Amino acid sequence: MSYSVGQVAEFAGVTVRTLHHYDEIGLLVPSERNRAGHRRYSDADLDRLQQILFYRELGFPLDEVAALLDDPDANPREHLRRQHRLLTERIARLQKMAAAVETAMEAKKMGINLTPEEKFEVFGDHDPDQYEEEVEQRWGDTEAYAESKRRQASYTKEDWLRIQREGDEVTRRFVALMEAGVAPDSEEAMDAAEEHRQWMCRNHYECSHELHSCIGEMYVSDQRFTVNIDKTKPGLAAYERDAIVANANRHA
Repeated sequence: MSYSVGQVAEFAGVTVRTLHHYDEIGLLVPSERNRAGHRRYSDADLDRLQQILFYRELGFPLDEVAALLDDPDANPREHLRRQHRLLTERIARLQKMAAAVETAMEAKKMGINLTPEEKFEVFGDHDPDQYEEEVEQRWGDTEAYAESKRRQASYTKEDWLRIQREGDEVTRRFVALMEAGVAPDSEEAMDAAEEHRQWMCRNHYECSHELHSCIGEMYVSDQRFTVNIDKTKPGLAAYERDAIVANANRHA
């Protein structure tokens, strides 16, 4: 039984032009031609085409494919063994590439492009990704969230260390005011709150006074924030909230 060039192209998922080219360079010469001179391919021709397409899929140039298939010392089983080995190696490489891409995608999603060692150096035992899923569910559709992710995706370890230092300095300022007995609605405390808001604008997203007030309220309404902030000084979360709200009212 023989097949036309159109039938073979459909079987193999290649173009008629490709089959014509293979014929012209001697890579796949059809075994027969009909009375009109049209190409007719045998089952043996289809077997050879399958081998050609295997090697092409693996990236072999056509001249190397021809040399492999026309090797007098090779046999069909040897071709299959070689192709199986090459495919297995390629699968392993692709799996490694896929894992690397997944890691990169996760890093971009989280916006924290640091190694585990760098993460520990910057954040200590605090995991910045711990509540990422919850954050995305609550604010994922906001411009502030999108802006924060865009910025964080470009930050290096040095950037994070700088941001951490600046944030710690604002915290120390609040603590010093508390310990001096300065009221949270005083000019000094409101100025510290404004510095905190500007720090967020510079490093994370554009934080309006209204949004800043919402964040301050969260410091006392969400015990996870309260506990974490009050580790520095008991009552600090409530003090910061009061100063932030007073500052927002000052700018209203």
